[in-house]
Amino acid sequence: MPTFRPRTAAATLAALITTATVCAGDARARSFPFGPRTRNVNDLGNQFVPFHTRLWDLLHGRGDGGLFLNWSSGYGTSFLPDLGTYLTSPFALLVGVFPRDRIDLAVYVVTVVKTASAAAAMAFLLLTLRGGRWWVAGVLGGSYALCGWSVTEASYNPMWLDGLIALPLLCLAGEWARTGRRRVVAPLLVAVVWIANFYTAYMATLGAALVLVVRLLTEGEPATGRAKAAVRGLARAAGTVLLGVGLAAPVLLPVYLGTKHAYPGWDRTFRPAAWPDVLARLLPTTYGFFTPALFLSTVALLPACALVFHRGVPRRERWAWAVLLAGVGLSLQWEPTHLLWHAFATPNGSPYRQTFVLAGLVVIAAWISVSYGQPGRRALVGGCAVLVLTTAGAAFSDLATHRSYLLFAAGLVATAAALALPGRGRWAGLAAVLLTGVLAGQAAATTAFADRQRLAQLDHYAPWGERQRVQADAVARADGWPRYRTDPGGERTTANDPLLVGGQGAAYYSSHTPAVLTRTLAALGAGWTSSGRAVQSLDNPVSDAIFSVGARVHGPRDPHQRWNAPDDRPVTVARQQAPPLATVRQPGAAPSFGRSAFRNQEALLGSQVYTVPRTALRAVSGAPVEDRGAHTHRVGRGTYRLTGRCPAGSEVYLWTPGLFGSARMSDPPGAQPGDQPGGDRPGAGRETELRGLLPARRAAMEPLGRVMGADGQVVVTLRSVRAGTVPGEALGCLDRERLAAAVTGLRRTGATSVRVTDDGVRAELPPGSRGTVVLAAPRIAGWSCEGRPADSYLGLVAVPVPAHGTSVDCAFRPPGLRAGSAVGAGALLVPAGAVVWGALVRRRAGRQDLGLAGPD
Repeated sequence: MPTFRPRTAAATLAALITTATVCAGDARARSFPFGPRTRNVNDLGNQFVPFHTRLWDLLHGRGDGGLFLNWSSGYGTSFLPDLGTYLTSPFALLVGVFPRDRIDLAVYVVTVVKTASAAAAMAFLLLTLRGGRWWVAGVLGGSYALCGWSVTEASYNPMWLDGLIALPLLCLAGEWARTGRRRVVAPLLVAVVWIANFYTAYMATLGAALVLVVRLLTEGEPATGRAKAAVRGLARAAGTVLLGVGLAAPVLLPVYLGTKHAYPGWDRTFRPAAWPDVLARLLPTTYGFFTPALFLSTVALLPACALVFHRGVPRRERWAWAVLLAGVGLSLQWEPTHLLWHAFATPNGSPYRQTFVLAGLVVIAAWISVSYGQPGRRALVGGCAVLVLTTAGAAFSDLATHRSYLLFAAGLVATAAALALPGRGRWAGLAAVLLTGVLAGQAAATTAFADRQRLAQLDHYAPWGERQRVQADAVARADGWPRYRTDPGGERTTANDPLLVGGQGAAYYSSHTPAVLTRTLAALGAGWTSSGRAVQSLDNPVSDAIFSVGARVHGPRDPHQRWNAPDDRPVTVARQQAPPLATVRQPGAAPSFGRSAFRNQEALLGSQVYTVPRTALRAVSGAPVEDRGAHTHRVGRGTYRLTGRCPAGSEVYLWTPGLFGSARMSDPPGAQPGDQPGGDRPGAGRETELRGLLPARRAAMEPLGRVMGADGQVVVTLRSVRAGTVPGEALGCLDRERLAAAVTGLRRTGATSVRVTDDGVRAELPPGSRGTVVLAAPRIAGWSCEGRPADSYLGLVAVPVPAHGTSVDCAFRPPGLRAGSAVGAGALLVPAGAVVWGALVRRRAGRQDLGLAGPD
């Protein structure tokens, strides 16, 4: 008969409760995959699903690029920092067993498996800390994994769930350090959790350190012995963490340097949430983006609050845990400790990402309470009183509802009854049913409520479907990489469409979006969101020529983006002659960017192709517009008329990065709608929406149509719905013949062949080439050409033409990879040496036992 293993049983129970509860909550909300509502909100749809799609491609030998270079996004970006930030969790590999067109289901399964694993790890830890009833540990493990932070915040940021798993695992490593066991395994465990997600692993490490300190302070030894044991335990723990982080250095250092080279994005100051809102978030079915998701089932809250009144628990232990919980709770609201929790930088977005640590500490305190025996009447009454008084403060918050209080009260009564029941026989079974029911009911309701609130309050994106399939098919048919790029288009489904549907586009959204990429594309007229971290594809023939885009997909706008008007255009592919990926520019000083996006495009192209007319901007009433400096107009809510004069037959482009509203170019008298070229494209003879709200959002340069009148008069009606700006050089008139001539010249003098690899480019040049080779890729850190760091040509990779050669080799190595590998190799010598030393010691001991050892 197999031996019963309480820790394994508790871990299994916790995982099963968690899985069933999460799925039940999502099904109740009719959220994917249990209903028609998408779950791809914010970064889940914009980043995590596309990056997991990229991982799927790498696992199946597809995609453009490899571990070092991502040729699909941002015209060529470093991939190792993204890998280390989003995809190094061991669970991420599960996406490889799903079909590519079921990537949304794959990410959902990974999310549920991670949550269940966190429950199992916590249940295992609880029985390691102290013995007790295994099923209680299982229920408490589930309550940790189903905390508010998990089901409302981390569920759509699945990389954070690795931190939820990391906390109990690091606490387990702390126990090993305290007792001097598993000195080789512990650093490896630390390395795994730091590689999986360094950001939340850092927070979990702080939490595990606090647990270790309390454990050392509450050991039942005399004061002198306790102090010595504490010093030894802390020293072993510190060495374990340092060694584990060192082993993770090959991933951590490139990620760290990736953040240093990234565009700064949103810079905000921490503002603590109102205390009534903080207290309200303890209740089930509450939601608030800028408040801490503190919800924990009363299954954990009541025994934790009863701990200080539980006379069966030693006094020192009771008060040590009470002080720890109070201190960590207060640290969420104090800016210095807020910065400490978040690695000294207020995050972009939710400012309470460390909340899972507090949830874990509360669950551990609850286990300490029940592991010493059932709380008596005094402890239960005291715990209930603390909870009632605490949640009464939530009455001053708008976040709490009648349903929240009803679920909380019912759960509190049921939990108190379960804890008061005898712990044997059928009463134990009834208590288990009550506690499991309370946990599942409160957590499932909170999950469903959060699913609905996120859809109502956050941006959301469609899961993979017919739209993406048609777009991917169009990209695949047009693909000609590396002879030319195929851009999946500006009518995006997500900010990372090239990762989802293929191609080699400009669009890219990451925590590591390079500053040089954002600034270069912005100078050329591209748009952005997320304060510059999400750069957009620029639908412009000049920029397409600059970046060797020979095919561009056009299609309807995504209805999930909440556009003002429906869009039923078909998916089409526009093709044009494109220069090779590597071109040769004539000798001379490199040009520089200026104020005008049109002139900046010409500088990078190397030819003048635009007429930039003098413009006049007035309100429709005829009133003049306020100037903001010598080159910018300030506009408010209202309608304006922008006028200028362009050569007949030229194509008009509008550049208003700071305007939120719409634009329409008036047709000349007698013109027919079909006269405008490209009528299936946004802006050609129709109203074009603009979403510029600097610095968070930047509107892209947009095509308005062709100048049809003989006099060249251009009249553009601008509708502004918010305060914004219009540059003085807002109109550019493109001459297609000049552009064609410029492209022909670049093709004639450019590379005769280009070979692209996962970590570089080799270009063969025409004989007699002179000047500068410019690679149509952003000059991000890590590029070297001909054995030295690459130059920059207006933000692109550049190198002088070799004096006696007809080819150029450029290689890319992610910054920090070499140094991180050296640190990792050095750290690996320590556990490897320990293993070898242990083997030698055991061998010597064996020889002595056999009488083979020589005399001393």
